[in-house]
Amino acid sequence: MQNLGMNNNPAIYKGHRFPKSVISHAIWLYYRFSLSHRDVEELLAARGVEVSYETIRKWCLKFPSSYADKLKKSAGKHGDTWYLDEVFINIQGKRHYLWRAVDQDGDEIDILVQRKRNKHAALRFFRKLFRKTNSRPLKIITDKLRSYRAALNELAPGTTHESNRYQNNRAERSHQPTRQRERKMRRFKSQRQAQQFLPFHGLTNNLFRQQRHLLSAKSYRTLRDRAFDIWQHDTCACWRALNKAA
Repeated sequence: MQNLGMNNNPAIYKGHRFPKSVISHAIWLYYRFSLSHRDVEELLAARGVEVSYETIRKWCLKFPSSYADKLKKSAGKHGDTWYLDEVFINIQGKRHYLWRAVDQDGDEIDILVQRKRNKHAALRFFRKLFRKTNSRPLKIITDKLRSYRAALNELAPGTTHESNRYQNNRAERSHQPTRQRERKMRRFKSQRQAQQFLPFHGLTNNLFRQQRHLLSAKSYRTLRDRAFDIWQHDTCACWRALNKAA
């Protein structure tokens, strides 16, 4: 196999036997598509890269937090209309609620996994959103859960809040990729696992999810290549070199 960038690795790659391009590519495969660690192992093996699924699992736990900081900066600011929704997920036989916020472009702003969906849970989620974005939206659209209104009255009383029927479809559709991954992973094993996996999963989808049905082939390829370049730059890895390897 060719040298895929072992030299000049940033500090986060120090001590790892595999080059950063392999590590970055494995993480991209796992978070971008509904693949298991074993699936990623097989795809890498097809490229001549022999690495165990357990090593890939450890990479997927260690590196996303470092990647996320740079990817968030590249993403820029979110829109000024937020759509919020909560959906239940079963973890170890117990019902939890996945709270999610997206903007008018469909980009995920943040998620939070909680046991409740009362006012306290809504307050906690809004505080997290406001702290992360350091801003307040002009408009927030939710379903008719009264916890949203109660929390907004306390934290952002001047923000426009709407909860009419069908207005929140954008947020409801945003749960579909999570459901796909939940099935592939045979459900989340713990609240911590879900909270650790889902934010970076959403961030990766934000970068690579293009509304292809609205774009010409040329425009789609331009945006896709831009996403590849951002990922490569922010993970400091010439990972597309894998396509020329072996």
